[in-house]
Amino acid sequence: MKVIENVGLVLFVTSVGFIAAPTFFENLKQNFKSYIILGIIIILSGGLACLFCYFIGYGSESNPDEFVAILSGIFSGALTSTPAFSAAKASVAAEYESAVTVGYGIAYLFGVIGVVLFVQLIPKLVHADMKNEKEKILSQNTIKSERRKTFKKCISIDEFGLMPFALTVMLGIFVGNIKIPLSSAGFSGTTFSLTITGGALLVSLFIGHFGKIGPINMTVNPKVLDIFREMGLMFFLIGAGVAGGTKFIQYFKLIYFIYGVVITVIPMVIGYLFAKYVLKIGLLNNLGSVTGGMTSTPALGTLIHISKTNEVIAAYAATYPIALISVVLVVQFFIIFIR
Repeated sequence: MKVIENVGLVLFVTSVGFIAAPTFFENLKQNFKSYIILGIIIILSGGLACLFCYFIGYGSESNPDEFVAILSGIFSGALTSTPAFSAAKASVAAEYESAVTVGYGIAYLFGVIGVVLFVQLIPKLVHADMKNEKEKILSQNTIKSERRKTFKKCISIDEFGLMPFALTVMLGIFVGNIKIPLSSAGFSGTTFSLTITGGALLVSLFIGHFGKIGPINMTVNPKVLDIFREMGLMFFLIGAGVAGGTKFIQYFKLIYFIYGVVITVIPMVIGYLFAKYVLKIGLLNNLGSVTGGMTSTPALGTLIHISKTNEVIAAYAATYPIALISVVLVVQFFIIFIR
């Protein structure tokens, strides 16, 4: 199960990095003060909400280390972040990996449903004119999702881009396993790393952006990326679910579900209000960036449906990679500092 879980994770995260890469750096350059900061605000809000739940509940827990592991899983599930889930499992002791999985499973359902409901309810609550909002986003968005570079002159190793994908995976694993000692910060014997998740994401973003290494074409067929993304997620959830499901009843408590609701709702509300009143972002770009900040692909699909435009993907694509990296870092620091 562990092998299936890790293979699935690598396939999923690397695919996500390649998919987001064409627009990521351009969005980063043009919209740093809005979408990028907003993505970080959302994840930090979720981290603080998780910390709040820890201080509320730690007094009633008999095993503090187990409670930290469960909360890290709840945090990952509330933000529907598979990479954060993996990073949490890699950061706790082996005996508590099942606790992380159970926490993730408890919070994941509302993590998905909550964001989907949010993007549907907000337009109704503010009595938005969706036709007018659609016209605004069409006139404001200047970033295009298509690639601006061509590679006729590059050498293609294979038609589908399997070699570039495999090379990216290997480089990502190498980068993810680089460990930075934190003894100078007062954590003796503790190290920090991006893990396989962060490493694969970072490397795939860079390779996907440049599209080549010297004369070699490093692009991957979009259909291949879609297949690897879905297959990777399926493998990962099977591997993690089977291992953690055996102890679900042992760890489950109603209060843990409530913690998950809190950690899902608070970042959404703070992110939406911050984007609306501080950054002055229009409604559809606002909701698009919130779905990216919450790393919620199902909510993006819902938003596309109700807005009847694909332009919301630009805001999602700008916040999603930053949120994905931030959530991995936050869950690791939560475990390190609390432990």
